[in-house]
Amino acid sequence: MFADQFDVTTVVFLALAVFVIWRLRSVLGQKTGHEQPPVDTFARRERPQPPAAPGDNVVRLPTGNADRPASAAPTPAPDRWAGIAPPDSPLAKGLDEIVRAEPTFDPKVFAEGAKSAYEMIVTAFAQGDVATLKTLLAKEVLEGFERAIKDRETRKEKVETTFVSIDKAEIVGAEVRSRQGQVTVRFVSKLITATRDAAGAVVDGDPEAIVDMTDVWTFARTLGARDPNWLLVATESGQ
Repeated sequence: MFADQFDVTTVVFLALAVFVIWRLRSVLGQKTGHEQPPVDTFARRERPQPPAAPGDNVVRLPTGNADRPASAAPTPAPDRWAGIAPPDSPLAKGLDEIVRAEPTFDPKVFAEGAKSAYEMIVTAFAQGDVATLKTLLAKEVLEGFERAIKDRETRKEKVETTFVSIDKAEIVGAEVRSRQGQVTVRFVSKLITATRDAAGAVVDGDPEAIVDMTDVWTFARTLGARDPNWLLVATESGQ
């Protein structure tokens, strides 16, 4: 008798379970036309790029989110460029123009990124690393660097360059031309450099001497573009 009761109870519970499952499927399985597509939690999200560490092939000089509307920028304070540019100077006005296009542009962070770019470019030029230079230089500047490298290779010369320090990376110019932002940086550095001929003899520089160098470089990029990379567009020696 107990076995009969057990069998009846089991059958009843099984029937209830089937009914509940059928009801859930009839509700949850319906499509209303308002379903959201599945979210890929591993999908790549675009975000502001930090300065690249030495060894990377691309140096991204931080500018902020290019998609942020210019109208979101706060009202500039009179001392907004303290320690960077005097109030109402051409440099301050140029930085204002860049910030209007990209409100989160930070000149101090930019200068730090420029240091990395400077060291990478000087090192790549000394090593004849054209592949790296292509990612960092504008076309006209790249052509000049390539000619110098080819001339050096024709003479079978090699350049040895070692950075001792980069003492200063100071922004000395900023402007916007037809949506292209240009930032000029004055670098003061110490390095050891020497050029050797095919026999290994030093024909220029000194492998033991530390030399003080001053260079003025201009970087440019189209403001508001998704490509965050600033390219070197002009170089000159400075005092």
